[in-house]
Amino acid sequence: MGAQPSNGACAFLLDPDRSANETAIFWRPELVASVLMLEAAPAVFRAARRLEQLDLTHAALHAQPGGERAINLADPDGDHHLVAGAIDPAQPLAVLLPLDDNFHIRAQAALRFQRRLLGRAAGPLPRALTLTPRHRLRLVRMVRALDGRSSGATYREIAAVLFEAHQRSATEWKTSSIRAQTIRLVKDAETMVRGGYLRLLAGH
Repeated sequence: MGAQPSNGACAFLLDPDRSANETAIFWRPELVASVLMLEAAPAVFRAARRLEQLDLTHAALHAQPGGERAINLADPDGDHHLVAGAIDPAQPLAVLLPLDDNFHIRAQAALRFQRRLLGRAAGPLPRALTLTPRHRLRLVRMVRALDGRSSGATYREIAAVLFEAHQRSATEWKTSSIRAQTIRLVKDAETMVRGGYLRLLAGH
């Protein structure tokens, strides 16, 4: 199927003619801490939940190279993203939690999944993976600023659109904090495009 791009996190080759809202995107678990890796538990854990106990009626499933399956379980509090190896549906399940810098996020995601298995409300997504309104607004401004810059707009023109109350003379603009903020938005957006978005997906 060919190698994946070095800065891309999508684990599947997607049809480029389909729009984003028509295509299910799954992320690799080493890049997104909320993606859980399911493995067969040792046989002594006979009481562990099994894959066959999961209600996959409305789940999105994708086959991966090597026989793995990516599973997206819809949840009103935030979907569960799972990667399952070649597991017999009747085998007891385990969640693999690597001891990396994102262990705490993976553990929270695993607890949410366990509550789902027990038929309880899973609860909210790990805080590290949720965006505050302020952070969301800044990301929107970053996209708009980069779009404007890529279209040939000056920083001053971009600022006039992003910060509606901003009206400065040419002299005031040179020392304006809005000027510095606008330049930073563009630079940070460029960093995101070059792969920095992976830190955002990992909860950093």
